[in-house]
Amino acid sequence: MADFDKDSLSNTFIVAVAVCLVCSVIVSGIAVALKPAQLINKELDQKQNILRAAGMLPSGSNVDEDGRGVEELFSEFSVRVVDLETGRYIDDMDSSGFDPIRAAKDPAMSIALSAAEDIATLRRRENISLVYIKHDGDQIDKLVLPVRGYGLWGTLFGYLALDADLQTISGLGFYQHRETPGLGGEVDNPNWKAKWPGVQLYETDGQPGVRLVKRRSFPHDDSYGFEVDALSGATFTTRGVENLVNFWTGDLGFGPFIKRLKTNSA
Repeated sequence: MADFDKDSLSNTFIVAVAVCLVCSVIVSGIAVALKPAQLINKELDQKQNILRAAGMLPSGSNVDEDGRGVEELFSEFSVRVVDLETGRYIDDMDSSGFDPIRAAKDPAMSIALSAAEDIATLRRRENISLVYIKHDGDQIDKLVLPVRGYGLWGTLFGYLALDADLQTISGLGFYQHRETPGLGGEVDNPNWKAKWPGVQLYETDGQPGVRLVKRRSFPHDDSYGFEVDALSGATFTTRGVENLVNFWTGDLGFGPFIKRLKTNSA
């Protein structure tokens, strides 16, 4: 019988394949075991971003000034499904597990946007989305909307929060983007985000009028309340943020829903 040659090409190949298979099984097993924890962390991160946009959770902290944690704070919100075309609630649909971004990629669950309509460079817009509402008794205290739009290098994903009057912005924050650090990446700068609370959303004609400008108007000018400082050296990111805010609060976004809320007919 021929001697076993452990250094032969075929044996080396067999050993390499066996090691790869074993490693693949181990990695797959770890991924499956960690998936529940990953989902929990993803959900927690989403709640934190919603609370921070609403001004209820300080940046970098997991508790508010009274020591209340994320779960306690988020329990004050209700998650509702909304038909973006009609602006009405969809009460017979479960919000858990629904992903508006995934829905936007499905032609059966979204609409194509024309070049004139698509100021946020989305290409498609989902027919149904989610909103996060905090009530104070029978009245709305905060409304948080998921928003997204293209900047310089990719899509910015975030949340826009409105105060009880549904006219005043409470906050804006992004949880995912690909903008250049130090330039467009300044959307994460707490100092810049602090400029959003108090900004007015709708002009007298009912259309969103938020503008990001290099130099703000004088305080007594009518346009002053709609203006936010632009990001220095980040023209495309600045334009993208302005466009995504105005798109998602306009007629093709949550505009019909907000109008119904103002008349208590959603």
